[in-house]
Amino acid sequence: MSNGFYAVPPAKNEGTPGYLKGSQERKNILAAIRQAKARKIDIPMTIGGKKVRTKDKSVMRPPHELSHELGTFNNGTAKEFSRAIKAALSAKEAWANTPWQERAAIFLKAADLLCGPYRDKMNAATMLCQSKNIYQAEVDCIAEMADFLRFNVQFMTEIYAEQPINTPAVWNRIEYRPLEGFVFAITPFNFTAIAANLPSAPAMLGNTVVWKPADSQVYSASVIMEIFEEAGLPDGVINMIMGDGPEMGEVVFNHPDFAGLHFTGSTGVFNSLWKQIAQNLDTYKTYPKIVGETGGKDFVVAHPSADPKVVATALTRAAFEFQGQKCSAASRAYLPASLWDKILKFLKADIESIKVGTVEDFGNFVNAVIDERAFDKISGYIKHAKRSKDAEVLIGGGFDKTEGYFIEPTVIRAKKADYKSMVEEIFGPVLTVYVYKDADFEKILKVVDETSQYALTGSIFAKGRDVINMASAALKNAAGNFYINDKPTGSVVGQQPFGGARGSGTNDKAGSKFNLLRWVSPLTIKENFVPPRDYRYPWLESE
Repeated sequence: MSNGFYAVPPAKNEGTPGYLKGSQERKNILAAIRQAKARKIDIPMTIGGKKVRTKDKSVMRPPHELSHELGTFNNGTAKEFSRAIKAALSAKEAWANTPWQERAAIFLKAADLLCGPYRDKMNAATMLCQSKNIYQAEVDCIAEMADFLRFNVQFMTEIYAEQPINTPAVWNRIEYRPLEGFVFAITPFNFTAIAANLPSAPAMLGNTVVWKPADSQVYSASVIMEIFEEAGLPDGVINMIMGDGPEMGEVVFNHPDFAGLHFTGSTGVFNSLWKQIAQNLDTYKTYPKIVGETGGKDFVVAHPSADPKVVATALTRAAFEFQGQKCSAASRAYLPASLWDKILKFLKADIESIKVGTVEDFGNFVNAVIDERAFDKISGYIKHAKRSKDAEVLIGGGFDKTEGYFIEPTVIRAKKADYKSMVEEIFGPVLTVYVYKDADFEKILKVVDETSQYALTGSIFAKGRDVINMASAALKNAAGNFYINDKPTGSVVGQQPFGGARGSGTNDKAGSKFNLLRWVSPLTIKENFVPPRDYRYPWLESE
């Protein structure tokens, strides 16, 4: 019996080792990569705690080493998808009635397993299947994932502690129930941490989940599932399935017990899913919760007072870390004419020093983009710029998919503020800059605000507080995460809750109480200790 008000361990951000040359942590991760490459694995679906394999298998290869096969994963059909929903619903009552501290203990243990015995295995999986260098992998699949798990436990306790006021002889309270039904989580390739957070956040609040990881992230997703299971997650709470998205959607979105969607991916896909849900509203027992983080066309605006070197450094990191495959990556920059030559000089020096190649060479700052479809899309924008009279490729512009999906860090100068690559999401190592007249700074802020359908991240660089205040006000709806004199990437759980609006999603801020509140259905309870025995109120007495 639970009879205490438990205090959870205070959440703090997980640190990252340096992985310096000759260090033990570098030796360990290289050994883990060699071990992973030395064997082929066959990743099953996990449905109700059982490992499910089929005859339909997909091959997994590192994007930077297409000749190497990591193994295969198993795809399901409507039969397996329905089975996963049934498993989630079967586990629902017991999990929802599990004391909150027992649920918390599972995810706190998962965080410690991740940062301890699973650290090298998780890093190696993320490096190999998503082509992340060690730093990008470490801050994603270790630090951020652990932060999600630990801070979400803390946020959960804060939510449960929020209770209404009481009056004499009346006790008011709120029970934070899980949603009535199951939650469907669809996760992206680019962040292993997001792949863990989207199913685990609803589960932590007592929901059961059907989880579809991206095909190109299944390799590291299987390690997430392994950690959850070792941490003691009961069978059926999170069910991992793979297969055709539209076929899966037909099963999930036509089920009467569908209660919520937790999504990260493209704006187009999210829009189509929302429409599908809307068309099926009469089918559901309750209105589903829809939470989505989608696309971005993230901006950097420099004022003439900005430091050119600082701006160039921010652009290099924000545009080209993880090959620009972050929804927060700097994709468009507005730079003043008076600083342009200096910024370009620094950018060229930075980019010329960047090495591109395999993740196993720690000297490589840029690795491969995720797959051939992405490669063709990104290189298409570069080809367009090379042909266009409205743009010029200033730096980079090379690409090759002979051995891996490699694209050079590329800087395009647009002659028009509405040029194609200034407006459309690219999701690759391509930065487009527009050089404006210094006197047009206020006008360019309006252009920034109105150019894109997205509103995810953005940053401004300036010295004067009056300028900063003016730009912040002008761009307050252009980004959900806004940075002042810093790059628009690298949000940290507990420090900068992440999410945007407009075409960038529902702005429910992953890694915060805002997000967790979407996965509960509050029940208000009023208990009257001395109920009235007469319907008459005192005011009814006549003169």
